[in-house]
Amino acid sequence: MAKEPRGGGLSLNVVLTAAVVVVAVLVIGGVLLFGGGSDDEVVPAEVLHPEGSHTLTEAEDGEVTVVEFLDFQCGACAGFYQNITRDLERDYEGEITFVVRNLPLDMHPLAEPAAYAAEAAALQDSYSQMYHALFDNYTEWARDDSGQRPSDDAERARELFAGYAEDIGLDVERFREDMDSRVVRERVDRDRADAEDAGASGTPTFFVNGVKFEPEGSGFQAIDTELRETIDEELGR
Repeated sequence: MAKEPRGGGLSLNVVLTAAVVVVAVLVIGGVLLFGGGSDDEVVPAEVLHPEGSHTLTEAEDGEVTVVEFLDFQCGACAGFYQNITRDLERDYEGEITFVVRNLPLDMHPLAEPAAYAAEAAALQDSYSQMYHALFDNYTEWARDDSGQRPSDDAERARELFAGYAEDIGLDVERFREDMDSRVVRERVDRDRADAEDAGASGTPTFFVNGVKFEPEGSGFQAIDTELRETIDEELGR
């Protein structure tokens, strides 16, 4: 269940309702999500999910791997989390390997710090917990006081991230240091480079067994159905 924001601002439901409209417009307009690349072109595993990639769920047989390149401050990514990927993680637990990669976009001023927070948590074996904390508390750190625009208050965001780290049970002092570390920055830079090699330029971008997922429908329900159908086909259902 989504955690209640610590501070003011609009509720998660209000913002994500707006995100639904934004995503629908963008998908219909073909502006972002899943663009580029040729149909059925298979991107090598070493590009999409190199050794040490972060996983939300893993399948022992490794038959189906879903990779998402995301930007934590992206409204569309938050909408996908709320309406698609959170349930996907639960419903296909143990059946698919779900890999998450960073692709912070320049248009979102706090996307990079949020990616650093996730990677700093990963150094304490808590990537998944921070991933969920960032999206469950999206309106708190990612939006300004009006709830209508992306926040650019990096200092406030970092304090909130430290609060999430404390809630998770991390060593907060180490977390703060790791957020500024070279190893964390290099990890995010590597994800960016792999995204470029894979042909992922917008967020979120998904790959199923190396093939970019490019839905024909628009809106969360239609895209969710197509994504599940694609996964089920790979699972031989």
